[in-house]
Amino acid sequence: MTAARLQQQLRWLRGARHALTHSLRVRLVALFLLLALAMAVTFVIGMQTALSIGWRDAARPLVMDYVDQLANEIGSPPSLARAQALVQRLPLSVRISGPVVNWRSNPNEPDHAHDERQEQGQGATESSRWGGDAPRFFERNTPDGHNIRFGLNVQAWQDRPRFIGWATLAAMLVLTALAYARVRRMLRPLDDIRAGAQRFGAGEFGQAIAVQHATHPDELGELAATINTMGGDIHQMLEAKRALLLAISHELRSPLTRARLNTELLPESPDVQPQREALLRDLAMMRDLVTDLLESERLASPHAALNREPVDLAALVDDVVSEQQALRDPAAPELGAATDVVLDPGLPLLQWDPVRMRLLLRNLLGNALRHNAGCAKPVQLTVSRQADGAVLILVRDHGPGVPEAQIGLLAQPFYRADAARTREGGGVGLGLYLCKLVAQAHGGQLMVRNAHPGLVVSVTIPGTLA
Repeated sequence: MTAARLQQQLRWLRGARHALTHSLRVRLVALFLLLALAMAVTFVIGMQTALSIGWRDAARPLVMDYVDQLANEIGSPPSLARAQALVQRLPLSVRISGPVVNWRSNPNEPDHAHDERQEQGQGATESSRWGGDAPRFFERNTPDGHNIRFGLNVQAWQDRPRFIGWATLAAMLVLTALAYARVRRMLRPLDDIRAGAQRFGAGEFGQAIAVQHATHPDELGELAATINTMGGDIHQMLEAKRALLLAISHELRSPLTRARLNTELLPESPDVQPQREALLRDLAMMRDLVTDLLESERLASPHAALNREPVDLAALVDDVVSEQQALRDPAAPELGAATDVVLDPGLPLLQWDPVRMRLLLRNLLGNALRHNAGCAKPVQLTVSRQADGAVLILVRDHGPGVPEAQIGLLAQPFYRADAARTREGGGVGLGLYLCKLVAQAHGGQLMVRNAHPGLVVSVTIPGTLA
């Protein structure tokens, strides 16, 4: 057996094992077959027991009388012609042994051990055993000293068990196929329920789960209707949350603008200047938070629109890196090394939204620089074009990283790995969430993983040429 064939068989065995342990359809069909087999065995054993008990009491005298008639028909001394005619007419085997005639109708038939009874001079006795209590053949002694043994001729039935076996196997296969088809049809709503739950989990509430026999639903139909109701409630809660955030954000813009204007009108005297600058910083943070909230709700909307135009990605990266470097305080060595940028040569112009892409790069780079503080190695920013035309953006810091259990939560809104939520340790938890929304709006995806040390954020976006 070749290695490829062995691997194929191993894969088939693993697939069958997985189906048997994880597929409800396969398990139901297997249960059906086991139940059918157990019922068949129980029925056969019960019928055999009932017939054997009745056979001992009722069939014995009838068979004994019939054997006497057969022995009388052959005669004494035994007539070979009549014995041959009897064998041709009935499915019997006959064996005659004695001083004159020794003959077998079937020479290949095995000789059963009954010679001891004959040698002991017993009369017309029944030579079969009734302990298993199915008579195999009987024997009679004639007055002239011959012994005639009768039995069933099973030669004509030798092929029937094989035929019956194959027919039974074919019938079981057909019944299995019919049972699987029926079970699959009955459990088909589970596929619709699973697909609907996945849509609801992805935030797509426009298509409800189909409910079969809506007027008189079964248990699966009731489950689908319940999940539809749950999805509708979740959709309403999300819409209410979005509307609340949008309303609060819009309402906060005007008072924030007025507060900033009033703060800027304060006199720049030495005793007021520190409080004035602190208030301006806090108002700028609140303005950025409101802007991020509005932008996240716009991007999360199913009707989010991108202002696509030709984007020079290399120039955009250089601009964002220069902007981030300008915000650094050269007198603060704890900020760590600068950014190491690696660009794939010959990046083409791409049809992207430049404002959203600038937001993505700024958030990724700012987050990495903040967590890379105090590290000797710089933040690594790599932009490359993949074989399928997609653009891969990798940003890595060399900071402490995060626990593996929190990796999947980093791109959720308002989530931060540290519960303190201080501005020194980061923002309010919208940076990576906005990056994910920007990537998804462009048809891409964002992934986060630990690099030991540090964290790697990768963004893959289809490279639509300008």
